[in-house]
Amino acid sequence: MSVGEMLVATVPMARTLNLEFLETTAERAVVRLPDQADYHNHIGGPHAGAMFTLAESASGAIVIAAFGDQLSRAVPLAVKAEIGYKKLAKGVVTATATLGRPVAEVVAELDGGKRPEFPVVIEIRREDGAVTGEMTVVWTLRPNA
Repeated sequence: MSVGEMLVATVPMARTLNLEFLETTAERAVVRLPDQADYHNHIGGPHAGAMFTLAESASGAIVIAAFGDQLSRAVPLAVKAEIGYKKLAKGVVTATATLGRPVAEVVAELDGGKRPEFPVVIEIRREDGAVTGEMTVVWTLRPNA
């Protein structure tokens, strides 16, 4: 089962929005939100909440891809998120997430008994390539009790 298939199976909101996981690696995750009238805002583009969910889902995909081998000893949790809406979004939008710290560095902190935190940076783009939003989600790996 791919990371995207796993997230769609276990995260109902990803299923609800019909998110499409195009790429999920430890270096990059790309997730698309189809253009769906049920999730539009008052000006006919994707609702801010849908774009937030799209970007957060892309961040979760890269976290699972990068740290999936650590899930037996730690659970990934979003600590905080900040999003900026830059341009009008219309039609299909795609979120691309990148990890803000090297995987080995984060795992070394976990190995040292710490609860590491790390940022994931996400860009949301329209089909014409324009950046419509930018988001940063800070994640942690909480060691299992």
